[in-house]
Order: sequence, then structure tokens, then C-alpha cells
Amino acid sequence: MLGMEHPDTLTSVSNLAGVLQYRGKYEEAEEMTRRALAAYENVLGEDHPDMLTSVHNLAYLFDARENFQQALDLYQHAVTGYDRALGANHRTTAACREHLSSRLRKMGRHPVGTTS
Repeated sequence: MLGMEHPDTLTSVSNLAGVLQYRGKYEEAEEMTRRALAAYENVLGEDHPDMLTSVHNLAYLFDARENFQQALDLYQHAVTGYDRALGANHRTTAACREHLSSRLRKMGRHPVGTTS
């Protein structure tokens, strides 16, 4: 009814991807997440928070699948975009930055701006 690229439809696609990931169906989850990401970017632009949420979701999926460098790159992309779109102190930016920092620590690297 709304169309395949309507933001509400894309939210449903993203939610379905999350359920698939939770159930361990990683390939299907990745496909759905990439579908939502591409459509969000096409419809809303590369700096829109909903598109960045799809980037973050894909990073989280790669993290779960132990594709750590891909996860790290996507977390960084999402943090940079959220900083621009929402500001450095927004809770969504902070949450994404924490995922990035956690991934860096797990890889034995120090998050930017820290010494521990």
C-alpha cells in the first residue's frame, strides 16, 4: 500500500532483518539490511539518521558474524554520519560510538580520545 521505498516500509524491512539476525539467519538478515540501507540512501540521502541506523545495523550484524574489520568500518561510518546529522552528544551518536569503541577494544586497539 505504501510502496517498497516508503520509510515506514523500510522500517518494517529493518525490523524483519533484526528478527532474522536474532534467530541466527545471518545471510537473510544481511540481505534485508542491505535492502533497507540502499533504499533509505536512495530515498532519504546518505546523512539521514534512518539510513545511518541501517549502516549501524549492518555493522552490528558483521560484528555478530565476526567480520570485525567490516563491522569497524561501518561503525566508523555511522558515527561520522550521526555526528553530522544529530550532533556528537546525541544519545544515538553516543550509543553507536560505544559500539565502535567496544569493537576497537576487542581488537586490542584504543578508541580515539582514550588512553585506557
